[in-house]
Amino acid sequence: MVQLAETPTLAAQGGDTVLPPFTPGVIFTEIHLGSLVALFLLIAGALYGYGVYRLRQRGDHWPTGRTVAFVVGGLGSIAAVTVTGIEAYDTTLLSVHMVQHMVLSMVGPIFLALGAPMTLALRTLPAVPRKRLLAVVHSRVVRVLTFPLFAFGLFVANPFVLYFTDLYRQTLLHPWLHEFIHIHFIVTGCLFFWPLLGLDPLPNRWPYPGRALLMVLSVPFHTVLGLTIMQSKTLLAGDYYPNLGLSWTDPVADQVTAGGILWAGGEIVSVTMLGILVMQWIRQSEREARRIDRALDRQEAEEAAEQARQDAAKITNGAPGDTGPGSDRL
Repeated sequence: MVQLAETPTLAAQGGDTVLPPFTPGVIFTEIHLGSLVALFLLIAGALYGYGVYRLRQRGDHWPTGRTVAFVVGGLGSIAAVTVTGIEAYDTTLLSVHMVQHMVLSMVGPIFLALGAPMTLALRTLPAVPRKRLLAVVHSRVVRVLTFPLFAFGLFVANPFVLYFTDLYRQTLLHPWLHEFIHIHFIVTGCLFFWPLLGLDPLPNRWPYPGRALLMVLSVPFHTVLGLTIMQSKTLLAGDYYPNLGLSWTDPVADQVTAGGILWAGGEIVSVTMLGILVMQWIRQSEREARRIDRALDRQEAEEAAEQARQDAAKITNGAPGDTGPGSDRL
Protein backbone atom coordinates (compact mmCIF):
# COMPACT_ATOMS: atom_id res chain seq x y z
CA MET A 1 0.00 0.00 0.00
CA VAL A 2 1.37 3.38 -1.01
CA GLN A 3 0.16 5.12 2.13
CA LEU A 4 2.03 2.69 4.35
CA ALA A 5 5.23 3.12 2.39
CA GLU A 6 5.06 6.87 2.83
CA THR A 7 4.45 6.95 6.57
CA PRO A 8 7.53 7.70 8.64
CA THR A 9 6.79 5.18 11.40
CA LEU A 10 5.45 2.15 9.55
CA ALA A 11 7.25 0.19 6.88
CA ALA A 12 5.62 -1.28 3.83
CA GLN A 13 5.12 -4.68 5.44
CA GLY A 14 2.00 -3.58 7.30
CA GLY A 15 0.82 -2.02 10.53
CA ASP A 16 0.47 -4.57 13.33
CA THR A 17 3.73 -6.34 12.46
CA VAL A 18 5.68 -3.11 13.04
CA LEU A 19 4.05 -1.40 16.00
CA PRO A 20 2.18 -3.31 18.69
CA PRO A 21 -0.77 -1.76 20.56
CA PHE A 22 0.22 1.34 22.47
CA THR A 23 0.79 0.71 26.17
CA PRO A 24 2.59 2.71 28.88
CA GLY A 25 5.44 0.23 28.68
CA VAL A 26 6.40 1.19 25.13
CA ILE A 27 7.20 4.69 26.33
CA PHE A 28 10.30 3.25 27.98
CA THR A 29 11.19 0.62 25.38
CA GLU A 30 10.91 2.59 22.11
CA ILE A 31 13.79 5.08 22.45
CA HIS A 32 14.74 7.28 19.48
CA LEU A 33 17.79 9.54 19.81
CA GLY A 34 18.47 10.37 16.16
CA SER A 35 16.66 13.69 15.75
CA LEU A 36 17.39 17.40 15.73
CA VAL A 37 15.30 17.84 18.87
CA ALA A 38 17.44 15.28 20.73
CA LEU A 39 20.57 17.15 19.61
CA PHE A 40 19.05 20.43 20.81
CA LEU A 41 18.26 18.90 24.20
CA LEU A 42 21.81 17.63 24.58
CA ILE A 43 23.43 20.95 23.63
CA ALA A 44 21.03 23.06 25.70
CA GLY A 45 21.52 20.89 28.78
CA ALA A 46 25.31 20.93 28.43
CA LEU A 47 25.46 24.72 27.99
CA TYR A 48 23.14 25.37 30.92
CA GLY A 49 25.09 23.01 33.17
CA TYR A 50 28.37 24.63 32.16
CA GLY A 51 26.97 28.07 32.96
CA VAL A 52 25.88 26.97 36.44
CA TYR A 53 29.29 25.36 36.97
CA ARG A 54 31.08 28.59 35.97
CA LEU A 55 29.03 30.63 38.41
CA ARG A 56 29.70 28.28 41.29
CA GLN A 57 33.40 28.13 40.46
CA ARG A 58 33.70 31.86 41.02
CA GLY A 59 31.55 31.74 44.15
CA ASP A 60 28.31 33.16 42.72
CA HIS A 61 24.91 31.75 43.62
CA TRP A 62 22.42 30.35 41.12
CA PRO A 63 19.01 29.21 42.43
CA THR A 64 18.61 25.45 42.35
CA GLY A 65 14.95 25.85 41.47
CA ARG A 66 15.85 27.48 38.17
CA THR A 67 18.18 24.63 37.26
CA VAL A 68 15.51 22.06 38.11
CA ALA A 69 12.90 23.98 36.11
CA PHE A 70 15.09 24.23 33.00
CA VAL A 71 16.69 20.78 33.00
CA VAL A 72 13.98 18.58 34.53
CA GLY A 73 10.79 20.48 33.75
CA GLY A 74 11.80 22.00 30.42
CA LEU A 75 14.31 19.74 28.70
CA GLY A 76 13.01 16.69 30.55
CA SER A 77 9.41 17.13 29.45
CA ILE A 78 10.45 17.73 25.84
CA ALA A 79 12.65 14.63 25.92
CA ALA A 80 9.76 12.61 27.38
CA VAL A 81 7.69 13.15 24.22
CA THR A 82 10.40 13.24 21.54
CA VAL A 83 12.92 10.49 22.32
CA THR A 84 10.61 7.90 23.93
CA GLY A 85 7.73 5.76 22.75
CA ILE A 86 5.60 8.90 22.45
CA GLU A 87 7.70 9.82 19.43
CA ALA A 88 7.42 6.28 18.05
CA TYR A 89 3.60 6.46 18.02
CA ASP A 90 3.00 10.15 17.30
CA THR A 91 2.32 9.48 13.61
CA THR A 92 0.23 6.40 14.40
CA LEU A 93 -2.20 7.72 17.02
CA LEU A 94 -3.63 11.23 16.94
CA SER A 95 -4.15 11.10 20.71
CA VAL A 96 -0.45 10.44 21.27
CA HIS A 97 0.42 13.28 18.90
CA MET A 98 -1.87 15.60 20.87
CA VAL A 99 -0.07 14.81 24.12
CA GLN A 100 3.17 15.61 22.34
CA HIS A 101 1.68 18.85 20.98
CA MET A 102 0.62 20.03 24.44
CA VAL A 103 3.99 19.30 26.01
CA LEU A 104 6.07 20.86 23.22
CA SER A 105 4.00 24.03 22.90
CA MET A 106 3.03 24.64 26.54
CA VAL A 107 4.63 22.53 29.27
CA GLY A 108 8.21 22.59 28.00
CA PRO A 109 8.34 26.32 27.14
CA ILE A 110 6.89 27.30 30.53
CA PHE A 111 9.62 25.49 32.44
CA LEU A 112 12.33 26.70 30.04
CA ALA A 113 11.23 30.27 30.74
CA LEU A 114 11.30 29.69 34.51
CA GLY A 115 14.89 28.46 34.17
CA ALA A 116 16.06 31.95 33.06
CA PRO A 117 18.76 30.71 30.64
CA MET A 118 19.36 34.16 29.18
CA THR A 119 20.10 35.61 32.61
CA LEU A 120 22.52 32.75 33.19
CA ALA A 121 24.24 33.45 29.87
CA LEU A 122 24.55 37.17 30.63
CA ARG A 123 26.18 36.37 33.98
CA THR A 124 28.71 33.93 32.54
CA LEU A 125 29.58 35.19 29.04
CA PRO A 126 32.62 37.43 28.44
CA ALA A 127 32.04 41.09 27.69
CA VAL A 128 31.91 40.95 23.89
CA PRO A 129 29.53 37.96 23.55
CA ARG A 130 27.38 39.47 26.31
CA LYS A 131 27.03 42.72 24.36
CA ARG A 132 26.13 40.81 21.21
CA LEU A 133 23.49 38.80 23.04
CA LEU A 134 21.96 41.96 24.47
CA ALA A 135 21.98 43.52 21.01
CA VAL A 136 20.05 40.55 19.65
CA VAL A 137 17.56 40.56 22.54
CA HIS A 138 16.80 44.23 22.03
CA SER A 139 16.79 44.11 18.22
CA ARG A 140 13.71 45.12 16.26
CA VAL A 141 13.06 41.56 15.11
CA VAL A 142 13.02 40.19 18.65
CA ARG A 143 10.85 43.09 19.82
CA VAL A 144 8.26 42.21 17.19
CA LEU A 145 8.39 38.45 17.81
CA THR A 146 8.10 38.80 21.59
CA PHE A 147 5.42 41.50 21.51
CA PRO A 148 2.67 39.82 23.57
CA LEU A 149 -0.18 40.41 21.12
CA PHE A 150 1.87 39.15 18.16
CA ALA A 151 3.07 36.08 20.07
CA PHE A 152 -0.50 35.48 21.30
CA GLY A 153 -1.89 35.56 17.76
CA LEU A 154 0.82 33.21 16.52
CA PHE A 155 0.30 30.82 19.43
CA VAL A 156 -3.48 30.69 18.98
CA ALA A 157 -3.60 30.54 15.16
CA ASN A 158 -0.95 27.84 14.70
CA PRO A 159 -3.01 24.78 15.69
CA PHE A 160 -6.02 25.89 13.63
CA VAL A 161 -3.83 26.27 10.55
CA LEU A 162 -2.12 22.95 11.24
CA TYR A 163 -5.14 20.74 11.85
CA PHE A 164 -7.67 22.23 9.45
CA THR A 165 -5.50 22.32 6.36
CA ASP A 166 -3.57 19.67 4.48
CA LEU A 167 -0.45 20.67 6.39
CA TYR A 168 -1.06 18.12 9.15
CA ARG A 169 -1.28 15.23 6.66
CA GLN A 170 1.96 16.39 5.05
CA THR A 171 3.73 16.33 8.42
CA LEU A 172 2.72 12.67 8.75
CA LEU A 173 4.07 11.79 5.33
CA HIS A 174 7.38 13.69 5.43
CA PRO A 175 9.76 13.13 8.37
CA TRP A 176 11.64 16.40 7.83
CA LEU A 177 8.41 18.44 7.98
CA HIS A 178 7.26 16.43 10.97
CA GLU A 179 10.41 17.33 12.89
CA PHE A 180 10.18 20.95 11.78
CA ILE A 181 6.70 21.12 13.33
CA HIS A 182 8.16 19.85 16.60
CA ILE A 183 10.68 22.69 16.61
CA HIS A 184 7.95 25.12 15.56
CA PHE A 185 5.81 24.08 18.55
CA ILE A 186 8.70 24.74 20.93
CA VAL A 187 9.63 28.10 19.40
CA THR A 188 6.09 29.50 19.28
CA GLY A 189 5.48 28.30 22.84
CA CYS A 190 8.63 30.07 24.02
CA LEU A 191 7.67 33.27 22.19
CA PHE A 192 4.31 33.27 23.97
CA PHE A 193 5.27 32.18 27.48
CA TRP A 194 8.72 33.76 27.87
CA PRO A 195 7.48 37.40 28.06
CA LEU A 196 4.61 36.34 30.34
CA LEU A 197 6.38 34.06 32.82
CA GLY A 198 10.09 34.33 32.11
CA LEU A 199 12.61 35.87 34.47
CA ASP A 200 14.97 37.01 31.71
CA PRO A 201 15.43 40.68 30.71
CA LEU A 202 13.20 40.70 27.62
CA PRO A 203 11.63 43.72 25.90
CA ASN A 204 7.86 44.22 25.74
CA ARG A 205 7.27 42.89 29.22
CA TRP A 206 3.72 43.75 30.25
CA PRO A 207 2.54 44.32 33.83
CA TYR A 208 1.03 41.31 35.54
CA PRO A 209 -2.66 42.19 34.97
CA GLY A 210 -2.03 42.32 31.21
CA ARG A 211 -0.18 39.00 31.26
CA ALA A 212 -2.99 37.32 33.19
CA LEU A 213 -5.55 38.71 30.74
CA LEU A 214 -3.69 37.21 27.77
CA MET A 215 -3.53 33.85 29.49
CA VAL A 216 -7.27 33.93 30.22
CA LEU A 217 -8.00 34.84 26.59
CA SER A 218 -6.05 31.82 25.34
CA VAL A 219 -8.28 29.35 27.22
CA PRO A 220 -11.37 29.61 24.94
CA PHE A 221 -9.29 28.91 21.85
CA HIS A 222 -8.07 25.59 23.24
CA THR A 223 -11.63 24.73 24.24
CA VAL A 224 -13.03 25.57 20.81
CA LEU A 225 -10.27 23.67 19.01
CA GLY A 226 -10.60 20.61 21.24
CA LEU A 227 -14.40 20.48 20.96
CA THR A 228 -14.24 21.00 17.19
CA ILE A 229 -11.86 18.06 16.80
CA MET A 230 -13.99 15.89 19.09
CA GLN A 231 -17.22 16.62 17.22
CA SER A 232 -15.81 16.63 13.70
CA LYS A 233 -17.24 14.01 11.34
CA THR A 234 -14.13 14.28 9.17
CA LEU A 235 -10.91 12.61 10.19
CA LEU A 236 -7.86 14.82 10.47
CA ALA A 237 -5.34 13.94 7.75
CA GLY A 238 -8.10 12.31 5.68
CA ASP A 239 -7.62 8.60 5.10
CA TYR A 240 -4.11 8.50 6.55
CA TYR A 241 -5.01 6.80 9.84
CA PRO A 242 -7.51 4.29 8.36
CA ASN A 243 -4.94 3.32 5.72
CA LEU A 244 -2.50 2.27 8.42
CA GLY A 245 -4.65 -0.81 8.84
CA LEU A 246 -4.19 -1.12 12.60
CA SER A 247 -6.67 -3.56 14.10
CA TRP A 248 -6.09 -2.43 17.68
CA THR A 249 -7.29 1.17 17.30
CA ASP A 250 -10.31 3.04 15.94
CA PRO A 251 -9.27 6.32 14.24
CA VAL A 252 -12.63 7.95 14.98
CA ALA A 253 -12.55 7.12 18.69
CA ASP A 254 -8.90 8.09 18.85
CA GLN A 255 -9.69 11.50 17.35
CA VAL A 256 -12.35 12.07 20.03
CA THR A 257 -9.75 11.23 22.66
CA ALA A 258 -7.27 13.60 21.03
CA GLY A 259 -9.77 16.46 21.10
CA GLY A 260 -10.47 15.80 24.77
CA ILE A 261 -6.75 15.85 25.55
CA LEU A 262 -6.38 19.19 23.82
CA TRP A 263 -9.43 20.64 25.57
CA ALA A 264 -8.65 19.43 29.08
CA GLY A 265 -4.88 19.80 28.77
CA GLY A 266 -5.15 23.39 27.56
CA GLU A 267 -7.34 24.36 30.48
CA ILE A 268 -5.17 22.59 33.06
CA VAL A 269 -1.98 24.21 31.78
CA SER A 270 -3.65 27.63 31.51
CA VAL A 271 -4.99 27.49 35.07
CA THR A 272 -1.58 26.34 36.32
CA MET A 273 0.10 29.20 34.52
CA LEU A 274 -2.35 31.68 36.02
CA GLY A 275 -1.38 30.33 39.43
CA ILE A 276 2.30 30.86 38.63
CA LEU A 277 1.55 34.40 37.42
CA VAL A 278 -0.32 35.21 40.63
CA MET A 279 2.58 33.88 42.74
CA GLN A 280 5.06 35.96 40.75
CA TRP A 281 2.79 38.99 41.10
CA ILE A 282 2.57 38.54 44.88
CA ARG A 283 6.34 38.13 45.18
CA GLN A 284 6.94 41.24 43.09
CA SER A 285 4.51 43.19 45.28
CA GLU A 286 6.31 41.97 48.39
CA ARG A 287 9.70 42.94 46.94
CA GLU A 288 8.34 46.34 45.98
CA ALA A 289 6.91 46.84 49.48
CA ARG A 290 10.28 45.89 51.03
CA ARG A 291 12.05 48.26 48.65
CA ILE A 292 9.73 51.12 49.63
CA ASP A 293 10.22 50.31 53.33
CA ARG A 294 14.00 50.37 52.91
CA ALA A 295 13.79 53.67 51.05
CA LEU A 296 11.62 55.18 53.80
CA ASP A 297 14.00 53.87 56.48
CA ARG A 298 16.96 55.42 54.67
CA GLN A 299 15.08 58.71 54.31
CA GLU A 300 14.21 58.75 58.01
CA ALA A 301 17.79 57.91 58.95
CA GLU A 302 19.11 60.68 56.69
CA GLU A 303 16.64 63.17 58.14
CA ALA A 304 17.58 62.15 61.68
CA ALA A 305 21.27 62.46 60.87
CA GLU A 306 20.70 65.86 59.27
CA GLN A 307 18.73 67.03 62.28
CA ALA A 308 21.53 65.81 64.57
CA ARG A 309 24.10 67.73 62.50
CA GLN A 310 21.98 70.87 62.68
CA ASP A 311 21.60 70.54 66.44
CA ALA A 312 25.34 70.00 66.82
CA ALA A 313 26.02 73.02 64.64
CA LYS A 314 23.71 75.18 66.74
CA ILE A 315 25.49 74.14 69.93
CA THR A 316 28.91 74.75 68.37
CA ASN A 317 27.93 78.13 66.95
CA GLY A 318 26.33 79.19 70.20
CA ALA A 319 29.51 78.62 72.34
CA PRO A 320 31.27 81.98 71.62
CA GLY A 321 28.16 83.90 72.56
CA ASP A 322 27.54 81.97 75.74
CA THR A 323 25.93 84.22 78.34
CA GLY A 324 25.65 81.69 81.09
CA PRO A 325 26.87 82.19 84.69
CA GLY A 326 30.43 83.34 84.93
CA SER A 327 30.56 84.83 81.46
CA ASP A 328 30.98 88.45 82.92
CA ARG A 329 33.84 87.75 85.32
CA LEU A 330 36.54 89.66 83.46
